[in-house]
Amino acid sequence: MNESRAAIRYAKATLDFAIEKKAADAVEKDMREIAAVITENMELQNLLESPVVKGEAKKSSLHEIFKGSQEITKGLISTLTDNKRISLLQEVALKYIILHEQLKGEDIAYVTTAVPLTRDLEKKILAEVAKMTKNEVTIENKVDESIIGGFVLRVGDLQYDASVTNKLNGLKREFTNSL
Repeated sequence: MNESRAAIRYAKATLDFAIEKKAADAVEKDMREIAAVITENMELQNLLESPVVKGEAKKSSLHEIFKGSQEITKGLISTLTDNKRISLLQEVALKYIILHEQLKGEDIAYVTTAVPLTRDLEKKILAEVAKMTKNEVTIENKVDESIIGGFVLRVGDLQYDASVTNKLNGLKREFTNSL
C-alpha cells in the first residue's frame, strides 16, 4: 500500500475516534506538536526509520517524549508501532491536521517561493485558493532558494509546482528521453 494512503487512513480513523470522544481539537494540538518535534529533531527521525531499534523501544521513547498527550494520541502511537508503521507518524500527524482543518471549513495553503511573498501577492493567492477550495484559507509561506523562481502551492492533497527547478527537471527528462 502506498505510504501516503496508509497515513491518510490512520489519520481519518484517528479523527473519527477523536470526534466521537469530543477531543478533536486537543488531538490536533498533539499532532501539531508531534509534527514539529519530528521535523526539528533528526535523531528522532532516525529512530523512527531505524529497522534496528525494536518497536517497544520506539513506543516507550515516543510515549515519554509526548507524555502530556491525549490518550487517543498515545493510542495512535501504540497502534502504529504494533502495526510496524511508526515511521508514518509524522505524515499521519500532518494528514490529521489537514483533515481536521477541512472539517472545520479551513484550509492552509503552503506556498514555497524563492523569495518571501509580498502582501499584494499573498492577497491574490488567498483569493484564488479560496475560490478553488470554497473554504477559509490562510497562507503559510516557506522560502526555499533551491527552487530558483516561481512557486510550489500545496493545499490539502493538491499540489501545483510552477517552480523553475521543476521546469528545468522536466526539460532535462525530455532531453534524456529523446536521446
